[in-house]
Amino acid sequence: MSLAPEDRPLRVKTWAFTPARWTPGLKLRLVVVADVHGARPLMPPARIRRIVDQANGLGGDMILLLGDYRASHIMQSAAVSIEEMTPIFAGLRAPMGVWSVLGNHDWWDDKRAQLRRTGPTETEKVFAEYGIPVLENQAVRLSQGDRPFWLAGLGSQWAFGPKRGGVKQGTDDLPGTLSQVSDDAPVILMAHEPDIFAQKPPVSLVVSGHTHGGQIRLFGWTPHVPSAYGTRYAYGHVAEDGRDLVVSAGVGNSGLPVRVGMPAEITVIELG
Repeated sequence: MSLAPEDRPLRVKTWAFTPARWTPGLKLRLVVVADVHGARPLMPPARIRRIVDQANGLGGDMILLLGDYRASHIMQSAAVSIEEMTPIFAGLRAPMGVWSVLGNHDWWDDKRAQLRRTGPTETEKVFAEYGIPVLENQAVRLSQGDRPFWLAGLGSQWAFGPKRGGVKQGTDDLPGTLSQVSDDAPVILMAHEPDIFAQKPPVSLVVSGHTHGGQIRLFGWTPHVPSAYGTRYAYGHVAEDGRDLVVSAGVGNSGLPVRVGMPAEITVIELG
């Protein structure tokens, strides 16, 4: 009996390179899970559990959750609440930890946070109950043996404001985040939306999701990318001016419940 598409293991896409401003001998394997968008029928708890199991089997030093756990699109029969999802995410395991940031949908789906125009969001609260750190404009110093590095997480660049058109308003504070970096060890920046890369942050690597790789991609063309820069930061390893960005296609869908030419994926990044 063949598996239905939603039951099959996701594609694993691996990018391997040595970023600029990188410590010689520092080798890291990052497993990235982005844009879960928990919602029935395509992303029920059972499928999220299979994704967690698959991510655990990829041998990452760290697992990075890049936001948009929630789904505010209309093409769903029922949402999967953050209270349902988080115990499943708590099953993720990696030697150097599981780390997360928030995405725009995690703010949009939180009516109280939208009214207050500030956090903490319900996602942050529930993640904290299960011991999953949310880096909201925060940086932490970690070490692989005797080689230190920083892991930083940026607030969503589209937390508030109109969902379509108009001015986007975020909780992101890049200067405040990087001010916490107190030495010259390399910095990995988790940023849900990749547009921050255009500001040329002085870090070794930016890791993002949000775009779904365009979700529909035909011969290199995609009809819509939720970015001010069109397809420039739509997907994959982007190198500009000696700086590196990796954008994951993500595991879920948003808007339309379909992918064409851009399969869902767990992203692996091998550094050094």
